[in-house]
Amino acid sequence: MKYYFAPMEGITGYVFRNAFHEYFGPMDKYFTPFVSPTQNGCFTPKEYRDICPENNPIPGVVPQILANNAEYFVQTAKELRQMGYEEINLNLGCPSGTVVSKKKGAGFLSVPWQLDAFLEQIFEQVEGRISIKTRLGMEDPEEFEGLLEIFERYPVAELTIHPRIRTEYYKGTPHRDMFYRVAKRCRLPLCYNGDLWTCKDIDEVVKESKVEALMLGRGLLRHPGLLAEYAGKDWGGTGRVQEFSDRLFEDYTEVMGEHNAMFKMKELWLYLGTYFAASEKEIKPLKKAGDAKEMKQAIRRLLAKSETDRAGVELND
Repeated sequence: MKYYFAPMEGITGYVFRNAFHEYFGPMDKYFTPFVSPTQNGCFTPKEYRDICPENNPIPGVVPQILANNAEYFVQTAKELRQMGYEEINLNLGCPSGTVVSKKKGAGFLSVPWQLDAFLEQIFEQVEGRISIKTRLGMEDPEEFEGLLEIFERYPVAELTIHPRIRTEYYKGTPHRDMFYRVAKRCRLPLCYNGDLWTCKDIDEVVKESKVEALMLGRGLLRHPGLLAEYAGKDWGGTGRVQEFSDRLFEDYTEVMGEHNAMFKMKELWLYLGTYFAASEKEIKPLKKAGDAKEMKQAIRRLLAKSETDRAGVELND
């Protein structure tokens, strides 16, 4: 089984990826948050910092491009290849309103004839592997029948499917039944993505689809040791999370200053807190922390209580 870390804008940038790789990796692939080329260039300065080789010493990094203009995609892919990247991923899954309104991301799925022409051009002109991350469609999961016909016309290196439609965003239950149907007959290498929160979730998808690759995002942000736990390994528990959190805050502070680093950490702990905090009351001191010292103390107290609570549960069992 291959495991990938999903791209999550604002969270899984290079600082996060490098720290996660050291404490909870390795992953087979780390997908970067998308770059969005325009007539003004392939990358913004911020996007370049996230994908430049010197900031990505870990293996398996795959840049993702958000585009509906073949010329922009091809030029960006060529520059990424010159940087040493062997695989480029096309984003057809972002459900953001501003993205969709421009017929990019999941919005591109609403104009399949244009998507087909786009894919024909990029596969003719780009060397190396092009993979795709997609949703099932815009408004109806059955839209994917026609989309799959398009994808299978091209040498897609790997097709990652998030089995929701655009209008569902990240709410409700993924249409795993549709993914299982596709997995039985799709000729392309497949990867599943969507709501893999627990070992039980992983086990179900693997058994029902026989898929050989899984992409996790929010599930790993919530529980970074999930894959090790699934493999029956010791993932380090709260002590490892504390070390990871300390390291990540130091790295963020070095890159963007302490004030902005605190915002980044609080954003991450919105996910971690759902696993390590028993209630909103326990996470509140972290959210309200006004400086680094208060934040670190709140994290330590939260993890210490989590460790005590879990130990108590094990004793009672």
